[in-house]
Parts: sequence; structure tokens; C-alpha cells
Amino acid sequence: MKQFFLASILAGALALPAVAADYTIIAPANPGGGWDQTARSIQTVMQQEGISGNVQVQNVPGAGGTIGLAQFASQSAGNANALIVGGYVMVGAILTNKSPVSLNDVTPIARLTGEYEAIVVPADSPLKSMGDLVEALKKDPGAVSWGGGSAGGTDHIAVGLIAKAAGVDPTKINYIAFSGGGEALAAILGSQVTAGISGYGEFESQIKSGTLRLLAMSSAERIAGIDAPTLKEGGLDVVVENWRMIAAAPGLTDEQKAAVSADIEKLAKSASWQETLKTKGWTDTYLAGDAFKAQLAKDVSATETVLKDIGLVQ
Repeated sequence: MKQFFLASILAGALALPAVAADYTIIAPANPGGGWDQTARSIQTVMQQEGISGNVQVQNVPGAGGTIGLAQFASQSAGNANALIVGGYVMVGAILTNKSPVSLNDVTPIARLTGEYEAIVVPADSPLKSMGDLVEALKKDPGAVSWGGGSAGGTDHIAVGLIAKAAGVDPTKINYIAFSGGGEALAAILGSQVTAGISGYGEFESQIKSGTLRLLAMSSAERIAGIDAPTLKEGGLDVVVENWRMIAAAPGLTDEQKAAVSADIEKLAKSASWQETLKTKGWTDTYLAGDAFKAQLAKDVSATETVLKDIGLVQ
């Protein structure tokens, strides 16, 4: 009987789940933007799903995420509880800002989401279509101001590609960079810029309330549930998809990296995360391990080529 009880206790102990790790996630931008939304969505889902009992989000804005990236790389080495959100915008910012710190200085874990660009104008704008905006751009590129995220990021790249496809010198575009989605949205709603560009999720509530007019999406085909033509439909051969990733600190052991990767995989495959993707209008682009590492290298190379084409990198 004594052996039976000991065996039962041992079996019960083995059946207990491992203690969930606490995490701190750096969102390398001001509140309100895509990285902040991604970090806070991860926070919510990790806690809901019991992946982590305590997740904190810290905003470290500036220079397209490179300030947060540099701080993270220098202060979090070997800390398996530290994470940072990044993505396509950060890849461009590292190149345009000539950042001494790159994604090679952290531990990329997985690509999580994708999101197409939305081009919007205030509801009272005289520009009723993408055709109107392109016409104004051709007439005087400098007179058309674009409000979006950081210099060299996805929004800036998309505007450069739109100009190029319209036959306008992309180096002539008047792009105004904001370090957070909230700041950019305020400028667009206040008609401080001609048009705004960002991920659809950042504009969705204003589009649905009628304060912003959605002119086009940067997807290859129309997106279900979004009433807008593609840039291609307007004669502009441009398709741009922003993507976001999660990275861990540098200097982790193989065991630490495996533990973090397992937690992120649980997140990505959870019902709560899948529901979040639907709510936010994000595409599930989950890719991890060596496959993500290889894709990331391709994306960095391709981004450098695009930035050179539109004059943002020499």
C-alpha cells in the first residue's frame, strides 16, 4: 500500500505542467501601432491560454524599432524571459538608419502575422479614389503628403513602389514618418497629410465609422470582408504584405531557445490566437525554426534591393 501511494504521488507530480515562464515583451514603438497591438495581443493570449502567468509589455519607441532593438540586445543577453516584437518595418529601418544592431544580434523565434497595406484619406477629402490620388501624385509629387510609420518601413516602401508604378520618381515623394500608429492616425484624421498608409487593422474602426475613406489595399486579390479594390485593379503593379515576428534575447542556450520556441508555438496554434487574427484582420503566417531563419535572410536581401530602387539606401 505504501508503495502504491508513493507511486501515485510520483505519477501525479510527473503529470503536473511545467511552471509557466513570466515574460517581458518589448514593443519597439509608441502605443497604438502594429507592434504595440501585436505585443499586447500576445500578452493577452499567453495569459488566457496559461502559457505564461505574467506577461508585461514595455514600449521603447524610436527609429523604426532600432532603438528598442539595440536596448534589447544589450540589456537582455541570456535572459530567456525577454522577448521583442519586430518585422518587415524593422528590417527596412535597420538598413535606412545604418543601425549597428541588426536581427543577427537577437534570436529570431517565429514569424507570426501578415497584414496588407491600406491607403486611406479623411472622409471629407476631395480624393474619392486611388485614381484621384495617383493623378494628384503625377501632377505634383511633393504636394501629396503621405502619413505612415517609420522611414524605410513597410509603409514608406509601399509609397515608393506606388510612385514607381505610377511613373513618378520615388525619390520625389513627400513621406512623413510617425513613430506610432496613434500619432499617424491623428495626423490623417486632422488632414495634416493628404493620405495615410498602414496596416488595415490600424484604420479599421475609423473606416467602419466613416471618418476615413479606404481607397485601396496592397493585396494581390480583394480581401473578404474589406470593401476596397486592390492597387493592381487601379493599374498599379504593387503587392506589399507587412509581416511581424517575435524574437528572443541573444546568448540563449539551446534548452532556453527550445523552451521559448515551444511557448510561441503554443501561442500560434491556440484557439485564442486564431480568434485574435480574425478580429485584427491579420493573416496567419506562422513560420519557425530553420525555415524562418532562411526566409528572414531572403527578406533582408529583398528589402535592401527595394530600398535601393526607391532611393532610401545607397
